[in-house]
Amino acid sequence: MADKSASRSPSASDALAQLQQPQSLKLLSIAEALSPKEHHPESSQKRSSAVSDDSEQSGDTHPAVLQADLLHYKELFGKLRFSYVEQVTKEKFLRGITDNPPRLIEAPDNDAKEREVLALKAALKEHKLEVAEILRQLEAKGRDLALRYESVQLRTQELASLPPEVKGLEASIESLKREQIPPSTNPELALSLPDTVRLLEQREADLAALDAELSKLQSSLPSRTRELEKLERELKPLETQKHGTVGAAKEARRRKEDGGGIGDELEEKGRWLTASGSALSSMLET
Repeated sequence: MADKSASRSPSASDALAQLQQPQSLKLLSIAEALSPKEHHPESSQKRSSAVSDDSEQSGDTHPAVLQADLLHYKELFGKLRFSYVEQVTKEKFLRGITDNPPRLIEAPDNDAKEREVLALKAALKEHKLEVAEILRQLEAKGRDLALRYESVQLRTQELASLPPEVKGLEASIESLKREQIPPSTNPELALSLPDTVRLLEQREADLAALDAELSKLQSSLPSRTRELEKLERELKPLETQKHGTVGAAKEARRRKEDGGGIGDELEEKGRWLTASGSALSSMLET
């Protein structure tokens, strides 16, 4: 048993060591890249109102902190976009009125530009929907991977505690084998666990068969008892008849010995009675 465990232990220990090695996850590197180095006072205030104290202690890689940063960046980029559009519009307007000669835009040009802008807006909306679907899938995949990662970490800790327990059990087995004094000469006591289980199952099956046979015999005992009582009742008249027949035969023999004119007849009757007695005796013995 020790040799088998020794032959299996290197591969198991290598796999466990590989699982325990520090791994650089891509999600953590992305989170570190997205986490701001210097937080704005307004963003810090928003995160403190959205995230609990324990989530703040776990660092910028906590999902709640990342969610608060994402909301903050969305609001910030929305404001930046509005400021950018406003600034660009002002620059174009000022450039248009300060040109020499001034650039005049006709109604057809405005209509064409409006159609172009509507088409761009529709394409942008479609792209936004695609991006939102991709983000939703990424979020679901990220949650699934986080759960699987936590499960792997937990199982790795459990596996790390198994080798010492296995060694302790093997040492206990060896100690029990040494303490078995004197060693048993019964080969059944030296069987392995699977053989012992099979032997136990066989003995239990034999015991169950014997119990079933005993129950069957016990159930048939009342009928056998009644049958015996019936035979005893039938035997009593036959025994009485036998005694009468034997007495008559003895009486016939006595009369024959005394002599008389009816000797031959009595002898014949005696033979018949003797034959009847023999037949009754054979019947009673059977």
